[in-house]
Amino acid sequence: MPRPVAVIAARNEQDRLPQTLQALCSIPLALILVVDDGSTDATATASRTLGARVLAAAPPGSPGDKGRALRLGILHARKISPEAPLLLADADLGASARHLSSLISALDPATPAAVAAFPPATRGGFGLVKRLARYEISRRTGHRPAEPLSGQRALLPAALDSLPGLAPGFGAETGMTLDLLCAGIVPAELPLPLSHRPTGKTPAGFLHRARQGRDVLRALRGERLPW
Repeated sequence: MPRPVAVIAARNEQDRLPQTLQALCSIPLALILVVDDGSTDATATASRTLGARVLAAAPPGSPGDKGRALRLGILHARKISPEAPLLLADADLGASARHLSSLISALDPATPAAVAAFPPATRGGFGLVKRLARYEISRRTGHRPAEPLSGQRALLPAALDSLPGLAPGFGAETGMTLDLLCAGIVPAELPLPLSHRPTGKTPAGFLHRARQGRDVLRALRGERLPW
């Protein structure tokens, strides 16, 4: 199996992204692609310094769209190495990103997709968006995913081929899980000791979850950015 290509959508992540990239360098990867989603800080510079290839999804300061950024990165990765597995990772994992090697190890023809499950959160919101996504996916497919929102995923080309595109914004992961299940692919879910920056019960945190909830609803309605 060819070495995987990692894709990270990043927006204003100059503080935590370097640790994430350093951790990913411990995994045998063919390439790390950082998709800069309109950052106004040194996200792009920090990425290049650590050997990542940088793609610009949007001009600095423009509204971000995680789904759009991931789509750009995935298309670029598949153009470079069509037969390679894909590793998707969030930019704020820090040193814990090294554990994503377990997702790659879990892949085989019978398991073409794997998703990381985070440890129980000690801080954060109330889990309303996650429960909504989980309920709707379960209602429609009969499978109840533990982590419908997790951005930490590994996929073989066969799994990627089953996707009609990506849902926009923060609905990308929910749409991906739903589309995989509708295609008959049940992603393996692996509990991993990952950590990321919690949004917390702050005005900024509630605003982020409101946007996430909006985008999850868009994904559940079937909105997709086609390949």
